[in-house]
Amino acid sequence: METIDAAELAEIGLRFEVDGEIATITLDRPDKRNAQTFATWRALARIGENLPGQVRIVVVEGEGPSFSAGIDLRMFTPEGVPGQGSFASNLSRDDESMEQAVATAQQGFLWLRRPDIVSIAAVQGHAIGAGFQLALACDLRVLADDAKFCMKEPALGLVPDLTGTKPLVDLVGLPRAIEMRLTARTVEAKEALELRLGELVVPRGELRQAVRDLAAALLSTDRGAATATKRLLQGAQGRSLEEQAAAERREQVQRMKALFARG
Repeated sequence: METIDAAELAEIGLRFEVDGEIATITLDRPDKRNAQTFATWRALARIGENLPGQVRIVVVEGEGPSFSAGIDLRMFTPEGVPGQGSFASNLSRDDESMEQAVATAQQGFLWLRRPDIVSIAAVQGHAIGAGFQLALACDLRVLADDAKFCMKEPALGLVPDLTGTKPLVDLVGLPRAIEMRLTARTVEAKEALELRLGELVVPRGELRQAVRDLAAALLSTDRGAATATKRLLQGAQGRSLEEQAAAERREQVQRMKALFARG
């Protein structure tokens, strides 16, 4: 997959910066509350595909008062987004082609779960629909006290398809996920913390520093051990205790070989 330069990202409404082991992706359409388009999702996928090897932490944030207000509403109009089309313009494709288009969009979210990185969403203001799903795609979420989550897709006649359904159920349980999704209600920061949708809530002015502090703490762990541990944790829910114990053994053997078989 080809790389993407800063000028092209700016046109799409994104910034991407790397500082040592920390990469920051900024949704940068504050006048549109960082609404997302087909181009946003393709660009996110390309960033993940070309992530520099030294990066261990990926921070996803939004410029301005909102993290992301979700899908650019022009995608619901016949005219769509200039140069990108609309949902209606995709109806000329067959089902397989339409599913492939969704799969391409999903790639912009899936890579944030890679075991060799830890992704952190820094959420302020509204995180609606695709914005909520982008936050859910990250491993951790630090919330400003004005953060507001809402899953709008069912209210718009769609389903959430940007990989957000599984993490929501994993975090809050099936009954609460059904209630939240099908009512499309707003969940504010205090409730989000109680529901485990965020790891920390801080005053809005302290959000960036709180994310920096968390990133620094995460970087204090050996990279190989961190990657192996995240991989174990990600697989734990789908394994029995015996299967998880076996996975621990396999990972530990590789860690011991890496640490003590040097030289």
